[in-house]
This record gives sequence, C-alpha cells and structure tokens, in this order.
Amino acid sequence: MSEALLHQLATHMAGEFDNRQQSLADPTWFLHLRLWQRPLLKALFCEGYSFFIEQISVASGKPPYRQRILHLTTRDGQLWGQYYALPDPIAYSGAATQPDRLTSLTREDLIALPTCGVAIEYQPASQIFSARLPGNSLCSFTANGITTYVRLKFDLGPESPAANSPMVLYLEDRGVDPDTDKPTWGPLMGPFQLVKQSAFALLG
Repeated sequence: MSEALLHQLATHMAGEFDNRQQSLADPTWFLHLRLWQRPLLKALFCEGYSFFIEQISVASGKPPYRQRILHLTTRDGQLWGQYYALPDPIAYSGAATQPDRLTSLTREDLIALPTCGVAIEYQPASQIFSARLPGNSLCSFTANGITTYVRLKFDLGPESPAANSPMVLYLEDRGVDPDTDKPTWGPLMGPFQLVKQSAFALLG
C-alpha cells in the first residue's frame, strides 16, 4: 500500500502550481507565486521519486529562487520526504523550465539536510497528503555563514471531492526565530493555495 501511495503522491506533486486566484482575492497578504516541482531521473536516488523545486514571485520581475531537492520515499512503512540543498542554487535558477540542465545532477551535488525531513500522512476521507516535521522540530541549514530555521508544512490533494477537481498544494513553510518561536517570514494568514496548472511526467 505504501508504494502505491508513494506513486500517487509523486504523481500529484509533479507539475506547475500557481496561486493567482488567491493573490487576486487577497493581494495584501498573498503574493502571486508560481512553483515548479520537476521530476528528476530515478538514477539520482535509485528508489522513490525526487524533484527539483523552485518558485518565483510573478509580479516582482526577479528570477526564480529557493531552489531545492525533495526526495520522496518510505521509511519503516511511512511516507517520507527528505529535502536537500544545492551548493550553488543560483547556478540552477530557471532549471525547472529547462529540465535538460538537471540531467547531470548526482548525489555528490547535493547537500544533506538531516533536520529537514517530513513525515507524510494520507487522509483517505479527503484524499489529502499532509507533510509535517517530526514533533515540534525545525528544519535548519546554513548558507553564507547564516543559519536559518524553518517550519516545513504542506498539504496536497484535490480541491473538493468532485470528480476532476483540481489538485491544490497548500504551502505553509515559515521562517522561525528558534529563541522565540515567532515567524520571521512566510504566510501569516494561512497557507498559500497553489493550484496545479500542468502536470509533468515522472521519469524512469
């Protein structure tokens, strides 16, 4: 069952997502974001499914940012998502729409982030996958000598039980001050609601 759910989760995740409707309805609190989750070759991890992820603030005119790798697998029968960083993420800016640039990625190109793994639960009634860090832990990573702490959180599933309902990614990653537990960046009025606009095929 876990393998079937893993394939279902990966299929749902693979694609381009956009929250245009949310940003138009509430522009004060929600930027217009576009996010890509581009499948990578199976050879990168040999098991499970992996994605190159990046996003863009559509109205800013700035290049894509927050490049990272997500590896979906199972751990002790539990769906698991493990994040990795890239040593020079800017070098991969825009690669989500130019996937040929990603074919040469190897494990040696990735930076392990041992605190940045999420347990993923499937809720059959709503058909939603929910990803959370274990306990009340924080994802942490260091770049340019600065350590950043993030509370990772997403839900992914159909917008409604109706047939052919669009897939929605509810993204609620937040930067956190580890001393006060107060957010430093990220959505303050609930998650970004990114609707799947197009699907990408999983790679062998």
